[in-house]
Amino acid sequence: MPNSKPHPGESRPRVALIAGPTASGKSALAIALAQATDGIVINADASQVYADLAILSARPSAQEMGDVPHRLFGHIDGALACTAPRWAAEAKAEIAAAHEAGKLPVLVGGTGLYIRTLLDGIAPVPEIDQEIRATVRALPVADGHAALTREDPEAAARLAPADTTRVARALEVVRSTGKPLKAWQQHKSGGIGDTITLAPMILRPPRDWLMERCDRRFARMIADGAVAEVEALLARALNPDLPVMRAIGVPEIRDAIIGDSDMDNAIARGTLATRQYAKRQYTWFTNQPPAHWLREEGEIDDKLIAELAIKLQQ
Repeated sequence: MPNSKPHPGESRPRVALIAGPTASGKSALAIALAQATDGIVINADASQVYADLAILSARPSAQEMGDVPHRLFGHIDGALACTAPRWAAEAKAEIAAAHEAGKLPVLVGGTGLYIRTLLDGIAPVPEIDQEIRATVRALPVADGHAALTREDPEAAARLAPADTTRVARALEVVRSTGKPLKAWQQHKSGGIGDTITLAPMILRPPRDWLMERCDRRFARMIADGAVAEVEALLARALNPDLPVMRAIGVPEIRDAIIGDSDMDNAIARGTLATRQYAKRQYTWFTNQPPAHWLREEGEIDDKLIAELAIKLQQ
C-alpha cells in the first residue's frame, strides 16, 4: 500500500531519510523500508552516483536491490564531477516523481553536504573571481588558514586548520565577494525541508563493530573485482583531480597497479582510508543533524533492521 501520503495530522508528504557512516547498514535498512512501504530508494552518497565505481562505492548489487526501484545510483559518468547542487536538483525531481506515483521516497546515504543542500537549500554565493580562486587554491593550507584568520576570523575559528577544501572556500568567498561565507549561508534558498514531513534515522553503531565492518568491506571489494575497476578507470586517462580518481581505494590500488607499491600495501592503505572516512562521517552525524532526529546506536542485524523499518513508518 502506498505510504507517501501524510499521516493523520500531517499536511506535507513524507520522505524517509536513512543516514550514517559507511558500512553502518544503511542500504539494507533502506531496502527493507522500501519493501515494507512500496517505496523508492534514492541515493544520497557522493560516490555511488558514479557509473565507474560500482564496487569501490559499495553500490547495492542487483540482487540486493531486488524488485525495489533505485534512483540516482551509477547514473553519472566518471569523467564528470557531480556537485551538491546538481544532486539536490535531481533528488528533488525523484522525490516529486515518487510522491506523484504515491510511493514513499527513501533517501539513503552518508554524504552530509548532499543531505544538507537538499533540505536547507543553497547559499546564493556569486561566481568566484577565477584569479582569486587560483591564488587561494595555490596557498599552502597553513598560509590559507592564517589569511582566513585575518579576513574572516569567525570562519577560521570554526574550521580545522588542516581542512584544505573548506579553508580555501571560505577565503575565496570573502576575497571575491567582500562578505564572509556565513553571511551568504544565512540566505539559503531552494531547500525542501519546509515542504515535507521528514522521517529521519541516523545509524551510529558501536565504533569497534563499525571498524570491523569497514575492514571486511574493503577486503570484499578486492575479492569482488576492485582492481579491475581501477584498471578500467586508468584506461580512460581521466583527470586525476576528478572525484572518481580520488575515491577511497582508487589511489591506493592505482599505486599497486603502476608499481609504486604492492597489493598488500594498497589493501592496508585502503582499509585505513575507509576507517578514517567512517570516523569523519561518524563525527559529522553525531554533531550536525538536529537533536530530535532519531538515532540508532545498536549493531545492525536483520532483527534490528525489521524493527527500525517499522519505527520509520510510524
